[in-house]
Amino acid sequence: MSRLTLTKLRKMKQQGEKIAMLTAYDASFAALLETAGVEALLVGDSLGMVVQGQESTLPVTMDDMVYHCRNVVRGSHRAFVLADMPFMSYATPTQAVDNAARLMREGGAQMVKLEGGSLLRKTVEQLTTRGIPVCAHLGLLPQSVHRIGGYRVQGREESSAQQIHEDAVILQQAGADMLILECVPARLGNEITQALEIPVISCGAGPDCDGQVLVLYDLLGISPGKPPSFSRNFLDGADSIPNAIQAYVSAVKKGQFPTLELSY
Repeated sequence: MSRLTLTKLRKMKQQGEKIAMLTAYDASFAALLETAGVEALLVGDSLGMVVQGQESTLPVTMDDMVYHCRNVVRGSHRAFVLADMPFMSYATPTQAVDNAARLMREGGAQMVKLEGGSLLRKTVEQLTTRGIPVCAHLGLLPQSVHRIGGYRVQGREESSAQQIHEDAVILQQAGADMLILECVPARLGNEITQALEIPVISCGAGPDCDGQVLVLYDLLGISPGKPPSFSRNFLDGADSIPNAIQAYVSAVKKGQFPTLELSY
């Protein structure tokens, strides 16, 4: 059984079929998520908080990401696997190429994800011209949590919304093949999704994006601390973890998650 490809994910966008994505950090959950119908597994640096017990994603290392990505790839056979580049692992284009190559060669990732706007244009160009697929990440940037003053909704003001939109277009032009929008108003999520040819995945960016992603532990209601206001505990009311994940996939596919009440 071959893995899903970027071509398939782009075709899903073109056909209006929603993409179901979840974070995964180990082989057992990777297998379970894939069986439940999750198309894309994000090996997120969120593992720093939900697996390692860190206060933020910043302490996560390249070795951590390679280790967890390798486990997720071992546990899955069909799902598309992408992995976060951790904090300061892509400070320069050369460093980004070297570390992204590690995630693909040693970790088995099919794509790497970078946080940041148009300043990453050259980095994205360097990666994609070398055959490394890139997922951009705009809106709330967890690796910049100290600079932005906490985990806050981005793009509420017209000027910041315009900047996020412009950055999305620039990163697509630079070669990015996917975009994750985190914690932005639903209206902005819709506008950017309509403007781009690449799949746009919502993480608190409203119901109109091409797909949805949640941190797995938030979906199961077991994350430490207060869950994001855009998430939903799918295990509540389900009689098993597999059923909770299937309920998430079904809700995403039918456009029932997120609701407007779970959007900004």
